[in-house]
Amino acid sequence: MTDQGESISLAEPMLIRGGSTHRTALTDLALTLATKSASLRRSLPKGILGGLANLVRAMNCYYSNLIEGHRTHPVDIERALRKEYSDDAEKRNLQLESEAHIIVQQWIDEGGLTGRETTVDGLMEIHRRFVERLPEALLWVENPETGERKQVIPGALRDRYVRIGRHIPVSPGALPRFMERFETVYSRLGKTDRILAAASAHHRLLWIHPFLDGNGRVARLMSHAMLLETLDTGALWSIARGLARNETDYKSHLMACDMKRRNDFDGRGHLSEEALAKFTRFFLNTCIDQVDFMASLLQPERLRHRILIWIEEQIRMDALPKQSGMVIEAVLYRGELPRGDVAQIVDTGKRQARRIASALVEQNVLASESSRAPLRLTFTAQYAARWMPGLFPERA
Repeated sequence: MTDQGESISLAEPMLIRGGSTHRTALTDLALTLATKSASLRRSLPKGILGGLANLVRAMNCYYSNLIEGHRTHPVDIERALRKEYSDDAEKRNLQLESEAHIIVQQWIDEGGLTGRETTVDGLMEIHRRFVERLPEALLWVENPETGERKQVIPGALRDRYVRIGRHIPVSPGALPRFMERFETVYSRLGKTDRILAAASAHHRLLWIHPFLDGNGRVARLMSHAMLLETLDTGALWSIARGLARNETDYKSHLMACDMKRRNDFDGRGHLSEEALAKFTRFFLNTCIDQVDFMASLLQPERLRHRILIWIEEQIRMDALPKQSGMVIEAVLYRGELPRGDVAQIVDTGKRQARRIASALVEQNVLASESSRAPLRLTFTAQYAARWMPGLFPERA
């Protein structure tokens, strides 16, 4: 592959330097984000964290797809996870794409990438795990200038030149050098620098554009992984939702970060430090906004009120047994409920208690890892519009 000999300094600055005039304000934002994210996680019972993380994965996938111009509603994403695919080939392909994204993020959330979020090996594994699950129809990209079609290889660096708008990324032969530099810079940082670097690494990976296709998804999954570990987020919120809801600003900032340094007051590197600082501020504010949004949805009393109102409606329609609300209240208070406690809570015999628990499981309100494991609340896209309004648009 051709290496044009580009200097790795072309990607500088890769961090907002300590002496930058932007540094203090950005550090304050990083600390605010860390505080709010920790507070959100502490406010929730451990028993509901797993169910929430599952729903946030579907939300993250939906919004990441949306940025790529693919609209697959979380209800259809959940159906794909149950192997319930559309008969329409195009919709089925998008379901499979979403399923691939969910599987990769779950692997990240469960610690599969810990310590390797910004390593060459880790980034190539994200790409490989995602692309190898895509349907054949989504494995091809076309050169808009020549019409040439080329297959995307899972986990492989691109082997040809590409153009992204007005930006021409580095030559394919130079990719190993630039990716090695990327790993060196972003894998040896303290906590505050790492929070700030989530934005810098996001842009610089897109600027390098290591893969023929899938760079945006890899960058967003990398950012998710960096914040997951650094802030111990519990996977309870998603940067992708904020980026998708501010897509014009997001892409405008990315384009601005491609620009060269304007003058002697614009940092010391080849690229604009001011543009990178503005993107970092936008990125951190977007994260804070998403934490605040999730915190507002998950305020215990409000969440309890919305769920119990919905339960009462289901009881009136004979969709759930009458004592279901008592069981849900107990789960919300404790985080999880041993099956043996249901009979005492509803003050009935064991047979009726089993019937109530089974009905709640069948309706995807509660779930457990086995027939003897404790019952936990399950958060699904099916009920999200009522339980957590605004999380994503209602299905048309």
